[in-house]
Amino acid sequence: MHRRILKGERLVATFVCGCVLFNYPLLSLFDRDVEVFGIPLLYVYVFAAWAGLIALMAWVIERRTE
Repeated sequence: MHRRILKGERLVATFVCGCVLFNYPLLSLFDRDVEVFGIPLLYVYVFAAWAGLIALMAWVIERRTE
């Protein structure tokens, strides 16, 4: 039971991290006229943060607790 509560708390923390990553102050840092491999920096940041959050959620959900 305790492990289940801990998993829920970690998922809530991941959600809060996502809210911070996709909020205005951080997004404005990457809104520049710079390209990475021909892709605007903002797009690279958004997709990298999105992929990182998905990976973090998968790690939290699939983590074995013994």
